[in-house]
Amino acid sequence: MSARVLSTEQAKTAIVQVQAIINGGLTEQISKLDAQGKVLSNPDVWDGQLASQFRDSTWPQTKSALDRARTELDQLREQLQKIAGNIMTAGGNG
Repeated sequence: MSARVLSTEQAKTAIVQVQAIINGGLTEQISKLDAQGKVLSNPDVWDGQLASQFRDSTWPQTKSALDRARTELDQLREQLQKIAGNIMTAGGNG
């Protein structure tokens, strides 16, 4: 019993588009968010009750999520390179 292998132009296009989104600025935007969060976490820049709440809970939780997203995007980028190679050379086998 053989496994089905299908590689359409739509699959190739989708892979290229996802790679373009990741490589075209998504990770850069995450870094920019991180930088601005650090600025807002500085009590010399912003202070008060809401600022304290931001520093103590909002930003640490958000930063953790951003770090996870960055890591997962890096892993997805690696996986996409393998997938693209498989689609382009063997129709998804590999």
